[in-house]
Amino acid sequence: RSVSGTSDPYVKFKVGGRLLYKSKTIYRELNPIWDENFTLAIEDPFMPVHIKVFDYDWGLQDDFMGSAYLDLTKLDLGISSDVTLILRDPGKSEYLGQILLTATLWPRTQEDKDLVSVLCAEEEELADLTPASVASHAYAYLCLDWRQVPTGDVLNEVNVVIFVLQYFQRNTKLCDVNRRLKSQIWSSVVTIVLVEGKNLLPMDIDGFSDPYAKFRLGNEKYKSKVTYKSLNPSWLEQFDLHLYDDQSQELEVTIWDKDRSKDDFMGRCTIDLSCLEREKTHRIWQDLEEGAGSIFLLLTISGTTASETISDLTTYEENPRERETLQNRYAFLRTLQNLRDVGHLTVKVFRAQGLAAADLGGKSDPFCVLELVNARLQTQTEYKTLTPSWQKIFTFNVKDINSVLEVTVYDEDRDHKVEFLGKVAIPLLRIRNGEKKWYSLKDKKLHGRAKGSCPQILLEMTVLWNPIRASIRTLNPKEDKYMQTEVKFKRQVFVRNVMRLKAIIMFFIELGKFIQSCFEWESTPRSIVALVTFIVLCYYFEPYMIPIVMLLIFLKYYVVSMSYSSVRSGWTIHDEEEEPLGDEDDDEEDKDKEEKKSLKERLQAIQEVTQSVQNSIGFIASLGESIKNTFNFTVPYLSTLAILMLIAGAVVLYLVSVRYLIMAWGVNKFARKLIRPHTVPNNEILDLLSRVPDDEDLVCVNL
Repeated sequence: RSVSGTSDPYVKFKVGGRLLYKSKTIYRELNPIWDENFTLAIEDPFMPVHIKVFDYDWGLQDDFMGSAYLDLTKLDLGISSDVTLILRDPGKSEYLGQILLTATLWPRTQEDKDLVSVLCAEEEELADLTPASVASHAYAYLCLDWRQVPTGDVLNEVNVVIFVLQYFQRNTKLCDVNRRLKSQIWSSVVTIVLVEGKNLLPMDIDGFSDPYAKFRLGNEKYKSKVTYKSLNPSWLEQFDLHLYDDQSQELEVTIWDKDRSKDDFMGRCTIDLSCLEREKTHRIWQDLEEGAGSIFLLLTISGTTASETISDLTTYEENPRERETLQNRYAFLRTLQNLRDVGHLTVKVFRAQGLAAADLGGKSDPFCVLELVNARLQTQTEYKTLTPSWQKIFTFNVKDINSVLEVTVYDEDRDHKVEFLGKVAIPLLRIRNGEKKWYSLKDKKLHGRAKGSCPQILLEMTVLWNPIRASIRTLNPKEDKYMQTEVKFKRQVFVRNVMRLKAIIMFFIELGKFIQSCFEWESTPRSIVALVTFIVLCYYFEPYMIPIVMLLIFLKYYVVSMSYSSVRSGWTIHDEEEEPLGDEDDDEEDKDKEEKKSLKERLQAIQEVTQSVQNSIGFIASLGESIKNTFNFTVPYLSTLAILMLIAGAVVLYLVSVRYLIMAWGVNKFARKLIRPHTVPNNEILDLLSRVPDDEDLVCVNL
């Protein structure tokens, strides 16, 4: 890799994206000798070891020299195996050399070593004694001894010894014990989103504090991050605590100021969970005792395992009177009773199938999470299955009919950690009431299918809503989701946003070329028509013609769609058979994230600026695509609302002089702060466009 024709190679060993070991660097050598011995802990012998070779460059990004995977399931317990791995660059066929390893699997403890020895002594079991025959829980040690074998272009040879602790489920008693270890002994999950604090006590000399929060529920605790130099901290953290039947249901919250020596107490509060309704997200402002200020959090108690809960479908019976009450609640004649109550959503979660195996035994422990903006509910966990049957029913209060319901399936791991299994996004406007339907689960980016055997989830949804209230809410600012993934700079996202913006700019460039061609008389008939049209419009133009012209654009797209004998009224999505896009992106991002040493620190300031440019380009592209999708009836409800607004605008502009409208607009802008000082300044048109999905959103939602 260097000018001298040599390299400075070193090797990284990763499992599941986590770095387990990094070798020393051998300088100016294509056949390096390491002579290293080390031990690594491996939890999952069914997950291959990713071996990556790099060339060390001082002060610059290290060059990638190739990678290979070591499949532990092909190794025999207690038997050394010579393995030759070909180094390759993902996405390329170029030969990059090879790496030789000697690998041996052994149990972790002496007790389990003896167990393996007994099993190995049994001839019938000896032939099948591989990691594939191991039971569900496993831990491993990875020990390496490096040495060189002169094989020409071979980079190196590695002696690998992997010790694996395995629980062999040889009888029913052991199976029962294992199930009890994984059993769900909590009764409910308490999901907390710590949003912010207000007017906290100043504890430092400069009049500020460095606050953080501590939560305690029974024996479980959680500590938030520290927000420095603030009396109004914004934490934005989400975490889960577990509620047990035999423990106190009081959630204790304390606020502390971070100091170098001893942290200072700033206040406390207690929330009685027994008084809160289950399966509902509560917005709680809690004043602090023994201090000052208050904290704001979202709290949801869900995942209840008791069969007698109202969310259990096995005991649920639909009450016609309750349904009639809901229909009357959102009837047209009761529109003005509560303008903020837009609608009511009911979701029945039946079961899933084809999920990926996340545990060692080829099974998963899946549970389902439903999110509607800031409301979050979840099912109980179904253990040791790839076809869970949850049989739960959930209800949400709809504040914005343009919201999207996100349904995510996770696997519960030890210590209540989770692993992603699949996700689906369903716009409320695309729900067909009472339709029981299978939805395909997608990856985290919602671009391709999730891992597994065509994973799907069976749902039935019903949404009741008032169109007038929904229209009024659409013309007001959109509710922000508190827990959002921070958008960091990524080269792929930057390039994609540039291409999206380029497509919009090219449209206006082509339009300009068309107008210029009329001026240049490139086509005599077209130029004559353009000249006559321009003179007539200049002579007879009135402001009310502007919305009429925009109505003609709607008419054009409507006629075009009708000519194809089907109105294009759905949210367009990619082919369900499309392969997931995440793996290739992850490989490229993995290379970009390799060691950058001091250069990474030098580029940090540049990345912050580039991140702002990336997000700005994305916003402009999204706005342009939303305008386009408004006219082409991507969301018929929003397009219809825009048509009604244009008609109303045309009538007003026709009846009222423009000068009076401009005067009224200016007076309203000047008087707003005096008459309504607490109102949020907004633009109704931009608020409407914020509900229209851009082309990126269309990829992420289901029909």
